[in-house]
Amino acid sequence: MRLILAFFLMLIATPLAAQTALPPAPWADRQLDDPAQERKAKALMETIRCLTCQSQSIADSNASMAGDMRSQIRERIMAGEQPEAIRTWLIARYGDWVSYEPTAAPILWPLWGAPLLLLGLGLLLLRSRIKRKART
Repeated sequence: MRLILAFFLMLIATPLAAQTALPPAPWADRQLDDPAQERKAKALMETIRCLTCQSQSIADSNASMAGDMRSQIRERIMAGEQPEAIRTWLIARYGDWVSYEPTAAPILWPLWGAPLLLLGLGLLLLRSRIKRKART
């Protein structure tokens, strides 16, 4: 009986052991002293997707990964780096998917052109149907 109780206690205690011992990122939830720099950081954070939540920006997410990314952005802004350079660094590190802003890379042109092509085909079909009905 004691062995079974010890086993269940170990199962319950396992999630507690999985908690991280790392301290939170220093600038994750602290605003910058300079309001202009904080506005730049906040604007950039709203355009970067949380890698954990996937449907929220890092500005809105409470995930630890989003906190780390917010901290990195604020630290880089304090160091004088421009938001677009930080975005480029984040995209290079995490991939195009991390940014909410669509890219216009040549490999993606078919994705941008397909809706226009389908709309054009639909209009041609509609036009031919209207002409056919007008003849009868």
